[in-house]
Amino acid sequence: MDIHTALNPQQVEAACYLDHHLRIIAGAGSGKTRVVTYRIAYLIQEMGISPAKILAITFTNKAANEMKERVEKLLGPLAYGTTVCTIHSFCVRILRRHIQALGYPSSFVIMDEDDQKALLKKLYQEMNINEKVIRYKSVLNTISMYKYRHVTFEQALAQAEGFLGEMTKAKLYQAYVQYQEEHHMLDFDDLLLKTLALFHQFPEILERWQSYYDYIHVDEFQDVDACEYELVQLLSKHAIVCVVGDPDQTIYTFRGADVSFILHFEKDFPEAKTIILNQNYRSTKTILECANHLIKKNRKRIEKDLFTMQESGDKIIHYSAKNEEEEAQFVADKIEEIISKVEGVNYHDFAILYRANYLSRTIEQVLIRRQIDYRLFGGLRFFNRKEVKDALSYLRLVAQGDDLAFERIINVPSRGIGQKTVERIQRVALDYGLQEYEALCLYSDEIKLSNKIKNEARVMIEAIEKARLSTKSIADTFETLMKDVGYLDMLKADQEEGRLDNLMELKNSMDQYQQEHEDASIEGYLQDIALYTNQDIRDEEEYVSLMSVHMAKGLEFNYVFVIGLSEDTFPSMHSLSESYDDGLEEERRLAYVAFTRAKRQLFLTDSQGFSFVSNSPKITSRFVSEIGEEGVEHIGERPRFKTQDYVRLTPTKEEMIGNNHIDDFQKGDFIEHDVFGKGVILKVNGSLIDVAFALPHGIKTLMASHKAIHKVES
Repeated sequence: MDIHTALNPQQVEAACYLDHHLRIIAGAGSGKTRVVTYRIAYLIQEMGISPAKILAITFTNKAANEMKERVEKLLGPLAYGTTVCTIHSFCVRILRRHIQALGYPSSFVIMDEDDQKALLKKLYQEMNINEKVIRYKSVLNTISMYKYRHVTFEQALAQAEGFLGEMTKAKLYQAYVQYQEEHHMLDFDDLLLKTLALFHQFPEILERWQSYYDYIHVDEFQDVDACEYELVQLLSKHAIVCVVGDPDQTIYTFRGADVSFILHFEKDFPEAKTIILNQNYRSTKTILECANHLIKKNRKRIEKDLFTMQESGDKIIHYSAKNEEEEAQFVADKIEEIISKVEGVNYHDFAILYRANYLSRTIEQVLIRRQIDYRLFGGLRFFNRKEVKDALSYLRLVAQGDDLAFERIINVPSRGIGQKTVERIQRVALDYGLQEYEALCLYSDEIKLSNKIKNEARVMIEAIEKARLSTKSIADTFETLMKDVGYLDMLKADQEEGRLDNLMELKNSMDQYQQEHEDASIEGYLQDIALYTNQDIRDEEEYVSLMSVHMAKGLEFNYVFVIGLSEDTFPSMHSLSESYDDGLEEERRLAYVAFTRAKRQLFLTDSQGFSFVSNSPKITSRFVSEIGEEGVEHIGERPRFKTQDYVRLTPTKEEMIGNNHIDDFQKGDFIEHDVFGKGVILKVNGSLIDVAFALPHGIKTLMASHKAIHKVES
């Protein structure tokens, strides 16, 4: 093994430095897995360290297996005995050996997500709770939060007092944990928390594990949470710790990841050395320089400039389309054009990335129509998602009244209508030769409905009939229907923002359909959708990959399209409304991850028009302007940026936003916006103002002189 031939000088230094703790800041595509692999091999082959004294923690099984294979390829049988595993697998090793001290048998059962949901389903039945009223996901999030904060059952009930839904969750928390204890079951949270409990309650066990390892390596350190960080700290008493990560790629704070652990590593690990790997082996110089321009806008980072010895390569193409259909057509055209012109390229070389899953809808339809094979990673195809199927069933009930649609949504949201009631409806419908919806409308007494269920059914029937008589557009009729039947309120109560976004994207597809068809009708729209949902995708190896940016982390493709680059979509308005500055930095890191997935060429696309998800006109994402002008070609429509960058590409200020002739805005002033209503100014930043509006709009960054803004008294 010639380490000096295999690695560049910075990589060699990182692989061979053993004096103290080490922080490796590894930029995108800089070969961090290669460095850790060679470091482990160097310890064993050159330094004579026993493999049993080396621990490497990764955060996915795939990464662990890849690292094991690489070390074994370098060393052969010499590598056997090295511990390379995920943090959860490592905790399982500890618990199998010592959990009896906490009163559990070593044969405890590990629960996956399906097991958790199965347990909740059982508890729901026992406690007579409707899953459509309180979602499993919401309860599991609450249970996880209680566990991490060490909230007792009594404290949970006290905190929830006065709030029926929270009281129910607190009771489920108690029942869930008691069932776990009675049946010796641990979920993924428990694996970490029980290991920490062992170490804190039994110092002799901790001391034993502290003595096992002399060298500890932690991959993807920018994504560790407080619990994982504490475990690393506790184990490191006698060991040299080497952490590898990139603060610029911290994109999992919603899961508890804390970028401060890697930023301030030397605080808890004194005399730690930092080595920066900044040579990129993945992307062209053009892609890399634009990504550098973007990420430099963040403040919470460790300064580094990625460089590459590769050629400049093709320009980054930014395409601004008139609408989402045109945007998707551009992507499909480019894929087919590149395949026809570049030898050896096939569908597998392409990835289409997006910030939110609902954005896959239009591109999926176009790819199916063009017979371009694709695979959707990390989620269901758009029209197969539960909330989309529910919504389309309501529309089918309006247009056709068919029994399958009726049976799907009769108790969604919950109306107290169980299977026995549905069977009575079916019998009456059969007796009178009617559809089940008609039977419910005409013979509620004969079906023997309780007064409560009658009232609930009446609300639904009135909403269906109102939609049938509606003269509004299909999209507006749909939204009114979803409100009237309580479906939107159900999702809002469960904080299902992703599902709400999917419904608004479905509304967008209806609006687009109506614009393209003079004789548009609900029946015609449903037929059009059926053509997409009923087509089979050929199962071949060559396919275009569709996935969210979060799913794409760690992957690379020759050609990458990042679609939907509009303000309030990417960056996400949810992230900005929850924590503006921190949220914006995380969104920028996410864009950086997306852009650096590309090896040969990067395409950035957005579309103009109106977004029903953000409920506002679309403006090109600031991230498109933040990559700079060098090496970027803008084509299509003139993009509309929030800032005044690229004057030659954007319309004039007067042309774009009008002028309200107000130039004395101050923090605390009240304004009235034509779309968002009344709000209060939180911050004045030159030509921009941050304004807090009532929900669902939240905090918006607006152009202060826009014609839609008017100053009002409090």
